[in-house]
Amino acid sequence: MARKPEPGARARILDIASRLFQDRGVRAVGLQQIIDECGCGKNLLYREFGSKDELVVAYLERCTREWAAIVGRAAGRFPGDPAAQLIAVVGGVAEQALTPGFRGCPLRNAHSEFPDAGHPVHAVVLAHYTGRQAHLRELARQAGAADPYALAERITLIIDGVNSNAPVLGGGGATPVAVALAEDVVKAATRPS
Repeated sequence: MARKPEPGARARILDIASRLFQDRGVRAVGLQQIIDECGCGKNLLYREFGSKDELVVAYLERCTREWAAIVGRAAGRFPGDPAAQLIAVVGGVAEQALTPGFRGCPLRNAHSEFPDAGHPVHAVVLAHYTGRQAHLRELARQAGAADPYALAERITLIIDGVNSNAPVLGGGGATPVAVALAEDVVKAATRPS
């Protein structure tokens, strides 16, 4: 007789795997570690996730949803004001980066562990960053930037700087000035000629 699926097992496995991946890196964490921390059997893990790659992809998709939540909060705080939304996105990233244990953008970290363009992890990361850039360009266009591409790239560099600087220097690094820099960049890019 087949076993009934355990309610919430997929979410519980993904929660534990996400924590381990964020703390130690994806390649450093083995499936047995996840099984041991979950207290589940190997069969349950494989029933929920057919392979480690599938589990990593689910983790990265969760990270992409977390990015969407940051963007959604920025839009919700400043409806109809795309310039303020760009700045608020930087603020959301800075806030996240200053949380204890932050180790940088999990998608970028995973990309460094899976550089092969044919790997499913690489594809998820590429799709995230491509979508992020398109969204930032659209906000820059809506904000009236003379060069939406350039403004989006500058905001990207600020975001990526926060994600690189904060894990090393925390609040003592450049992260606290990121929002002010974003304000200056957006103001300069949207100033009427």
